[in-house]
Amino acid sequence: MEKQPQNNIEIELTEEVAQGIYSNLAVIAHSSSEFVVDFVRLMPGVPKAKVQSRIILTPEHAKRLMLALIDNIKKYESQNGEIKLPQSGFNSPIIGPIGEA
Repeated sequence: MEKQPQNNIEIELTEEVAQGIYSNLAVIAHSSSEFVVDFVRLMPGVPKAKVQSRIILTPEHAKRLMLALIDNIKKYESQNGEIKLPQSGFNSPIIGPIGEA
């Protein structure tokens, strides 16, 4: 069996990006050619929320991200127990408007 050459990608992570940005709400929209994910920080008692970061993905990359998240959640839950979602209050941290991006 022939061994496939490995494609190594060097990924740079700057100090600023490594700090991360907290988000507790994601708004997802799509068109026929892209998915747009806006990460928002929603604060209790504040009626206005600001988009902290916007990521634009091709449909293929959006699906790869979904599969990677599913895989990582399964691994997390196998080590730490089930992630429980709240039954009352604001219980939909990810929303997606119907329509085009």
